[in-house]
Amino acid sequence: MNKTLVVSALSAALLLAGCQSVNTTSGGAVGVERKQYMFSMLSSQEVDQMYAQSYQKTVGEASSKGVLDKTSPEARRVQAIANRLIAQAPNFRPDAAQWQWEVNLIKSDELNANCGPGGKIIFYTGLIDSLKLTDDEIAAVMGHEIAHALREHGREAMSKAYGIEMAKQGAGALLGLGQDSLALADTVANYGMTLPNSRANENEADLIGLELAARAGYNPNAAITLWNKMSKASEGAPPEFMSTHPASSSRIASLQAAIPKVMPLYEQAPKS
Repeated sequence: MNKTLVVSALSAALLLAGCQSVNTTSGGAVGVERKQYMFSMLSSQEVDQMYAQSYQKTVGEASSKGVLDKTSPEARRVQAIANRLIAQAPNFRPDAAQWQWEVNLIKSDELNANCGPGGKIIFYTGLIDSLKLTDDEIAAVMGHEIAHALREHGREAMSKAYGIEMAKQGAGALLGLGQDSLALADTVANYGMTLPNSRANENEADLIGLELAARAGYNPNAAITLWNKMSKASEGAPPEFMSTHPASSSRIASLQAAIPKVMPLYEQAPKS
């Protein structure tokens, strides 16, 4: 089966699978304008509900083990940084002002942080302590994670997975594809659709996160020092946080190119 034909069949079936073109955020000063394709039968509310189960389990287990930190100076520090970033989220999507934001600090050696759908933030002390993060660098990490939530990258990834599976089935039925051709379709979908979009998502989160931090009064140059620290930390076995956040030279170059766009926002922003 010709690869071009497989790609064409997948693309056509993907459109027929009920995906619609949306743009979850405004472009901002950094100019994130990529159209996103969401499965029409998978709403934001449904994704929020699916994530809530995992989120509540993580927070509940941390609380029961006594490692959910809500009162220490470090927890207050993380909350204060989050508050400033959250206040800027409506610049990218106004409805974020109505999200039920939550901020959690978990005492763990894990080098990780995330912001789930609807603004559910989890930060791990291992990331702060191991990399000796400054406030500006914490803001860079948190801004990046908030950006994923604003852009609904989780919903987009689920939509893509649904769409690719339906496209595969549709192409198989339409073209009479055998197992070898369906395996080729998997490979083409992974390298031609999924991986490039993963890279696009990471770039978008970098750029929007950079602008969120700048608007909140955090030095955007900290994004460079952060990813340099991440790169050093990834020598040998990469930490979990790095598994989907590779600190490459191209990533740092992209951030460096964007800093002049957001520096005026930083200079105008209150610093407390």
